[in-house]
Amino acid sequence: MKPIVQLKSISEINRFVKGVTKHPLVAVIDFSKVDEYIEEDIRVSCDFYSIMFKNYCANKMRYGRESYDFQEGSLICIAPKQVLTMDSEIEKKEDMVGWGLFFHPDLVRGTSLGMKMKEYTFFSYEMSEALHLSEKEKQTLLDCIHKIQSELEENIDNHSQNLIVSNIELLLNYCLRYYGRQFITRKNTNRNIVSQIDDALREYFSSPILLDKGLPNVSYLAEKVNLSPNYLSDLLKKETGRNAQDHIHYYLIEEAKGLLLSTDKSVAEIAYSLGFEYPQYFSKLFKQKTGNSPQEFRNVN
Repeated sequence: MKPIVQLKSISEINRFVKGVTKHPLVAVIDFSKVDEYIEEDIRVSCDFYSIMFKNYCANKMRYGRESYDFQEGSLICIAPKQVLTMDSEIEKKEDMVGWGLFFHPDLVRGTSLGMKMKEYTFFSYEMSEALHLSEKEKQTLLDCIHKIQSELEENIDNHSQNLIVSNIELLLNYCLRYYGRQFITRKNTNRNIVSQIDDALREYFSSPILLDKGLPNVSYLAEKVNLSPNYLSDLLKKETGRNAQDHIHYYLIEEAKGLLLSTDKSVAEIAYSLGFEYPQYFSKLFKQKTGNSPQEFRNVN
C-alpha cells in the first residue's frame, strides 16, 4: 500500500497543485487551470476541510469505500484527516470545469461557524453520496466561491476573516439546503432504505447475535445498506423524524413493550434479552422514551 501524503497546511495544498498561496488558512483553486494528472497512485490526507466541484476527474478518486469520477458534475465535502486515493488511471475531457475550496479549522475556530461545523454532517458522507447539483444550484455555489476568491485578492485586514468565514458559512448552508432537496427528490429510494433498515432491525432482534454482541449500532445499520453512518442518520431524519440512533431506540422500545405485556419475565430478564448489559440502563432509556418505568408501563397496561 502506498504511503499517505500528509498535507498539513494550505500552502502545502497550493504547492501540491502548483498554485499561489494568498491566505495561510484558506484557498480557492480553479481546477480548469491546474494540471492534476499524476503518474502513479497516491493517497492524500489533509488537515483541513475540502469542498470540491468538478464535471470531470483527471485521475480516478476513491474516498471511503467507493470510487467516484465526477461524471455528472457533483460536489463532495471531505473532513480533515480523511484519506483520499487518487489512481493513476487518466481520463481527459475538453470542457474541464471545477473548483475547490480548502480551509483550515483554525480559520473558523472561535467563530459562530466553528461552533456549527458538527452540524454539517455531509463532510463525513461517502463519495457515492455526493451532492448532485442543478444548474441554478451550481451557479449559486459558484457565486459564493467568487466572493471568497475576490476577498482573497484583497490585502488582509481586520475584516478579512469575518468576510471570508461568512461566505464559507453561506456556502455550507446552501449545501445543507441542497442535500435536503436531494433527500426529497430521492424519496422512493429513501423509503426503500428505511424498509431495509426495519428488516435489518427485525432480523437482528430475532437472532442470537443480539445476546452475543448487544444492541446494534448505527455503523452496523449503515453497513447493511451501504451508506455512511451520517448519511443514513440524515436520511432517516428526513423520512421518519428520527435519526439513526433514535430509530434503533424506537424499535427497541416497541420490542420491550411487547415483552412487558406478553410475558411474565422480570424487567431485568427483558433487559438482558434485548442486549443490555445493565438493566438500569434499559429502565432509564425506557422511561426517557415513554415517560414511565418498565414496571409502571406494565402495571398501567
